[in-house]
Amino acid sequence: MDRSPGVRPRPGLWHLLDTASRYALPGVQTVVVLLLLAAPFGVPAQAQLQPAWAQASVFFWSLYRPASMPAPLVFATGLLLDLLAQSPVGIEVLVLLLIHAVALKSRRVLTRSGFATVWLVFIAVAAGAALLEYTLVVLLTWRVLPVSPGAFEFGISAGLYPILAFYLIGLHRGLAAPEQAS
Repeated sequence: MDRSPGVRPRPGLWHLLDTASRYALPGVQTVVVLLLLAAPFGVPAQAQLQPAWAQASVFFWSLYRPASMPAPLVFATGLLLDLLAQSPVGIEVLVLLLIHAVALKSRRVLTRSGFATVWLVFIAVAAGAALLEYTLVVLLTWRVLPVSPGAFEFGISAGLYPILAFYLIGLHRGLAAPEQAS
């Protein structure tokens, strides 16, 4: 890369579109997959895949590409998830914003750690998210609900993270800017 001082040409339209698409793709793919999971495909545990996908995606992109997963986008994703899941509005918003905050806070350590460490942290985050969701629903409905649906959702989130992360890592590497790829 040439670092000599001088006049640089303005980036062209294609360069600007390429940069914008690299920036927007994490948020767009998160929303598109959530919408696809809302379609009636008849996949077993399809409803529980939505929060698992949202949590994994927000955690991963907040960790590795925080500029592509800003808090307003996380808020909008949580709101969409609340509406798609027909859950009390605000629960998934709060949960995803907290996951985003945890990922941002632990970013310096986790980006230098191995996959097993990142996965263990995600398991702890998913457990906290399931507990928070359960607590908020109990408080909002004033009824003690069975714990099994929340435990099942946690199990799906924790268990599917390696598969989802494998996909997201490939996407992340594909998004690397040409200057960074070499």
